Amino acid sequence: MGKANKLLSIKNLNVTYKDSFDYTALKDFCLDVYEKDSIGIVGESGSGKTTVAMSLMRLIDSQATTHGEIEYQSDSIMKYNDVKLSEYRGIQVGFCPQNSLEALNPLMTIEEQITEGIKRHFDYDSVTIKGKVESLFEKVGLSNDFMKAYPHQLSGGMRQKVLIAVAISLNPKILLVDEPTSSLDIDSRIEIVNLLRLLKEENEIALIVISHDMEVIAQLCDRCALLYQGELVESGITKEIFSYPEHPYTRGLISASLEVNPYQDLWGIPGEIGLHDVPGCSFYSRCTQRSTKCKFEKPKLLSISSARLVACNRGGIVKVLKAKELNKTYNMGKKKINACVNANIELRAGEIVSIVGPSGSGKTTLVSMLCGILEKDKGEIEVFDEILNTLNMHRSFHGMQMVFQDPYSSINGDFTIEKAVSEPLIINKLCSKDESYIYVKKALVDVGLSDEDCFLKTRTGSLSGGQRQRVAIARAMVMKPKILIADEISSMLDPSTKANVLRLMKELQNKNGFSMIYVTHDLQLARKISNRIYEVDAGQVNEKTICFL
Repeated sequence: MGKANKLLSIKNLNVTYKDSFDYTALKDFCLDVYEKDSIGIVGESGSGKTTVAMSLMRLIDSQATTHGEIEYQSDSIMKYNDVKLSEYRGIQVGFCPQNSLEALNPLMTIEEQITEGIKRHFDYDSVTIKGKVESLFEKVGLSNDFMKAYPHQLSGGMRQKVLIAVAISLNPKILLVDEPTSSLDIDSRIEIVNLLRLLKEENEIALIVISHDMEVIAQLCDRCALLYQGELVESGITKEIFSYPEHPYTRGLISASLEVNPYQDLWGIPGEIGLHDVPGCSFYSRCTQRSTKCKFEKPKLLSISSARLVACNRGGIVKVLKAKELNKTYNMGKKKINACVNANIELRAGEIVSIVGPSGSGKTTLVSMLCGILEKDKGEIEVFDEILNTLNMHRSFHGMQMVFQDPYSSINGDFTIEKAVSEPLIINKLCSKDESYIYVKKALVDVGLSDEDCFLKTRTGSLSGGQRQRVAIARAMVMKPKILIADEISSMLDPSTKANVLRLMKELQNKNGFSMIYVTHDLQLARKISNRIYEVDAGQVNEKTICFL
């Protein structure tokens, strides 16, 4: 990419809209576009994507304040006069805006709208112009029968093709498309994506795609840039970002995309978009790994690899657990069984990692070592960048907790529900009895159980299997863990109860942001909830690639 000629450069662009209050839609935004490049600009609604497009075309509202620089072939477009700006907007950069009904003139035929730019810039005779229009219709897949039609007489997909025809009518070096597939049906969407891909290849143009549709970006763009509240939070090679996002916001967008994650239940990014102008990280209130520093210090956009930039005070999504070369051998008389062989595992903040394998493969041995209840023979385990200290991890708030497979053996049937859930708080002397009572009630509500006093006094032995497992989960949640290990927690439950418990776990994880290791023998189930999967077979551990695209 570095060898290609740079066409466009955005340098520290700031755009502030004047309304009832000043609203900064873009903050120090930077981006370079090269010849034959394909780059996507991605973000939630209101992230500043369309402001980037309007800025590139110098169509920002006159009431807005703009600072920074946009250069086309090293020449500032901010200084263009009307003649040069008109040439730039059609001959250099073709623009395809969103909302085709608003973008097209309802009083002009399709032919008139396509020829308008050609006539403005070139002194062609009518025969030549007619031929060019017919050629454009053929390129975008429209029948000549629609030349005399008006915008309202066409479907959404057909109007989008008209906008593309207008944008490429002057053979620009860059094609800028804003939300090219929004509001289109699936067939029209596929058609538009294929058309844009074909035009890029045939015309050898640079393509800038602005979209909230992650699949469209993956299909069309080699590189992408993620915007949050007007700030660039991550950029790099699209395939690498989708496979291994480094910013919590990026991961949240990918996880929330139905097209990217067709096998998974959809969970949006928790929390609401906050104030735009905050002293620290704009994503602080929604982040799964926020620290005090993030609240007060604005993160810098820094390079973490040759092609990846991330704006995060913690250098990207942090690893909360790392296991290296773990080994465990059981002596069975004269026979030795290698239950775990040179296992390497990592768990990042806010993600779910599944460990999958058949019975006897070594899954439980592995997680028992990870949480410190089984001594390893060899290897290292680090939690929060420190060597695992089992007592500290399990006996303090914000540490590590485990939910076991069998709720009948993990929960004492003679305990009341209150005693079972409060047990870790009381044993470790983490709070008073009154505070414990409050924590217990909240935990029970969080797992979908009653917090009435009569229920708290019920013996756990009188509960169903599903209820007992929810009590076990509540007991773990009162410790506010940052890491939760769930060992086959649904294997003893009926299908309906299993589905409810698993959805509960995912809901709690999404809401509270803890990291989770989920142990199961069911690969399809693991695909349903996991960010990453490790497969275990005869003690051997291998990471399995989840192919979302």
